[in-house]
Amino acid sequence: MDYPKRKLIMLPGPTNVPDRVMDAMIRPMISHRGETFTSLLKSVTEKSRHLFQTTLDPVVLTASGTGGVEAAVWNLVRPGDKVVVPVFGEFSTRLAETVELAGGEAIRVTSEFGTVPSREAVEDAVNKAGNLKAVFIVHNETSTGCAVPYIEQLAGTVREKGAFYVVDAISSLGGYAIPVDKWGVDVCITGSQKCLAAPPGLSLLSMSKRTEEYVRKNPPKVRYFDLARQLDFLAHGETPFTPAIPLYWALDEALTMLVEEGLENRVERHAKHAKTFYSILEAMGLKGFADPKVRSNTVISGLYPEGIDEKQFRKRMNEEYDIILGAGFGALKARMFRIGNMGEVSTAHVHRTTAAMALTFKKFGYAVDLGRVSAVLEQAA
Repeated sequence: MDYPKRKLIMLPGPTNVPDRVMDAMIRPMISHRGETFTSLLKSVTEKSRHLFQTTLDPVVLTASGTGGVEAAVWNLVRPGDKVVVPVFGEFSTRLAETVELAGGEAIRVTSEFGTVPSREAVEDAVNKAGNLKAVFIVHNETSTGCAVPYIEQLAGTVREKGAFYVVDAISSLGGYAIPVDKWGVDVCITGSQKCLAAPPGLSLLSMSKRTEEYVRKNPPKVRYFDLARQLDFLAHGETPFTPAIPLYWALDEALTMLVEEGLENRVERHAKHAKTFYSILEAMGLKGFADPKVRSNTVISGLYPEGIDEKQFRKRMNEEYDIILGAGFGALKARMFRIGNMGEVSTAHVHRTTAAMALTFKKFGYAVDLGRVSAVLEQAA
């Protein structure tokens, strides 16, 4: 079997992985019950605290981001529990459905895709719900390119109700800062393959002290995702079940790169490149899908002009320029493109992607003012 050609992966995950992170995976196999893995796990845990800005130990699960979300749901939600879930895209819809699978009552606060529910609407639902167990909220809706701007402010309202506050930051943490201790986030989940620029397959999850106490006193009816069990083994430098050891080496190196760059600098870099992306799309005469007030810094969503076949457009970008863009979801698939502005994204990535898009649009007969696009690129350089 031939290895695939290296492409520029501008998806909303998985994203481009630096060579030093990929190289970290080729170490010899080790025992997950030995001293070497204990040292590796300790290193990953300490650097993860930097990512979440917490003094407590985050848990790393051999699972995709969805696994991390399911772990949070099944450890906190019991049959009959009331849970407020803002729903404004595919992943927030799945989150509400997962709450219901666990037996909870998902109180949906909905908004049109391309927007997010207002803070007032969410807080109203929180205040009206009697015996509220939790609020589960997606920070960055990967399917629409919308980011909730009031994550910090909502925390106080949730805490006043005595409920748990859970944030799905799978496609945002590292591109955004979410200081979980300072903001009072009880559980925060992210994935390795997004803003951390590591391979897919790991989910990172932080927990507040009261969350730890709850899961110990109220064990869930799951084994693999039992977070109390995870914490017990972590205290001895192990995981309860066999982890994906090569992925832990990769994550450790990716987190090292995060520490070297500095979380604040990484967040600023993502914001800078997002601004450039949006400026160039505007220069092309393209409409963004997300409301500008809530558009994401890590997932850039836009609408194709009339008459553009999205499959053929992405195929040509792939075959002629070696660039892979994301498609839309469901009913939006034929109308929307999504660009992952994540991880190791650089000025060169932004320039290469947008220049190729401009040329491809012209080949499909859409009038693009290349001079205007070039001017924006030069200004952003």
